[in-house]
Amino acid sequence: MTAPTQVLPEDWNRCLAVAAHPDDIEYGTASAVARWTAQGKQVTYLLATRGEAGIDSLHPSKAGPLREQEQRAAAAEVGVDVVEFLDHPDGVIEGGPALRRDIVRSIRRHKPDVIVTGSYETRMAGGMANQADHRVVGLAALDAARDAGNRWIFPELADEGLEPWDGVRFVCFAGADRPTHGVDVTGEPLRAGIRSLAAHAEYTKGLGVSGPEPGPFLTWMAELGGPAIGVEAAVLFDVYMLRFEGPPPWEPAG
Repeated sequence: MTAPTQVLPEDWNRCLAVAAHPDDIEYGTASAVARWTAQGKQVTYLLATRGEAGIDSLHPSKAGPLREQEQRAAAAEVGVDVVEFLDHPDGVIEGGPALRRDIVRSIRRHKPDVIVTGSYETRMAGGMANQADHRVVGLAALDAARDAGNRWIFPELADEGLEPWDGVRFVCFAGADRPTHGVDVTGEPLRAGIRSLAAHAEYTKGLGVSGPEPGPFLTWMAELGGPAIGVEAAVLFDVYMLRFEGPPPWEPAG
């Protein structure tokens, strides 16, 4: 049974956005990020790859730096200053301890209350098939959120001065087929998200096909999600709670 869509709580301060490739965050999530940074929240981006295999006409040695530059510009549009890359191979990211360790390292360093990432399901919203790297990174982020609080998992990180962090409250999956929560991005947050996606202009041009125009596309997506939480425009997430905080919001208390 799918839970009714609720407004995502915003009584937190730090967020880590984990994605497989440059531009993944910009397909909706960046609008929520713009709302949060405007509230004074700290958001950090963690990219598993530099997207070097993403442009057929451009060798990875040239595509990687280009896509990194565009990602940093996109992040700046929504108030994000820190963008980190893990340098896993684009298109063939392997799930397992190495990837989880890298994400745990970032979680322990930045101490987020909330993690946002992409869906790890094979089916995304609208019935679209999900790409392999997205699935691997999404699931690894969920596992790493718990691993980060256990000192006996990846104990070698303590030698780097990284103590366990068990403060992650939620892991939020964008693009999920069955979302549970939403974030109101009406107005400036949506406009900032559009500018953020538009910053990937060279990548979009390099695809060799006509991609969706950032403004109409993101507006359509957000307006489709808005009614779920009773607003004009929203970004929707499937939210997993990492610790028990009382009865679920769709169940009556008491």
